[in-house]
Amino acid sequence: MQNEKIPVFTSAFEQEVYEGLTNYPKHLSSKYFYDEVGDKLFQDIMAMPEYYLTNCEFDILEIHKEEIVSLFTNNEEPFSLFELGAGDGKKTKILLEHLINQNIPFDYRPIDISHNALHQLTQSLKSEIPNITIHPLQGTYFETLKNIGETNGRRKVILFLGSNIGNLLHPVAVDFLQNMKDAINKDDLIFMGFDQKKHPQTILDAYNDKTGITEAFNKNILVRINKEMGGNFEVDNFLHWEVYDPETGTAKSYLVSNVDQTVYIESLELEVQLKRWETIHTEISQKYDDEVVEWLAEKSGLKIVTSFSDHQENYKNYVFKK
Repeated sequence: MQNEKIPVFTSAFEQEVYEGLTNYPKHLSSKYFYDEVGDKLFQDIMAMPEYYLTNCEFDILEIHKEEIVSLFTNNEEPFSLFELGAGDGKKTKILLEHLINQNIPFDYRPIDISHNALHQLTQSLKSEIPNITIHPLQGTYFETLKNIGETNGRRKVILFLGSNIGNLLHPVAVDFLQNMKDAINKDDLIFMGFDQKKHPQTILDAYNDKTGITEAFNKNILVRINKEMGGNFEVDNFLHWEVYDPETGTAKSYLVSNVDQTVYIESLELEVQLKRWETIHTEISQKYDDEVVEWLAEKSGLKIVTSFSDHQENYKNYVFKK
């Protein structure tokens, strides 16, 4: 049994770790994969040949950048370009460079939970696109969405790339999209990536590569708990396990305890017991088709304006408005 004394939490990270590891079945949030190490691991993941999502979306943005930017500009009035989960901005730079080259007035507002990712992005943009106006914002999606609606009076375009919407189960995704709808006005746009349903093995390979990068990324949440909360997780006592259900389009990542073990987390004064083969659910990666995206939009009060796809329709970017 876990001990029952509830500590005073000093961060949302501590609270969510405590709640997740004292719940049954156990779970931890994938948003806490990201620190300086996790950011680098995810960049490595995006460069893997198995991780098709990055190249698909990169190709979409490169091929359709003129049409996409023309949707964003709306008679060349100044606008603010927000990006949720900006990361290293590799794909977004395609659009940013095109906007700058076309002398279109805009400012870029990247949002990320990782201070390290925002710092690296800001530095790289100052070097690569020195004329850009950038206002980075650190926080979670839900925190920053509250502030987006109270911006500088400019028209808004919100980017949400990488199929990060797939980290949310459908009911939570509907709530999230409703919050996005409430943060925009009638002339604003949302540009969002959705990974499409495809051969199940292709999806499994993207989240369980043979070189072990995705395994290290999944286990980084345990490393962070050890480093930041005084935990004593032995990461080799866990298997990285990925499953995919083609019926629902749901891929899930787990950490599976391969021994009976007891873990102690000092800052939480928490003792966690795990049985052999007990799981900690860490991530969901939902896959979509047009019917599901149309259903999400309808439930959220959004309308699909258009969409862009790679040649094989493995991935799509949809444009929404109120």
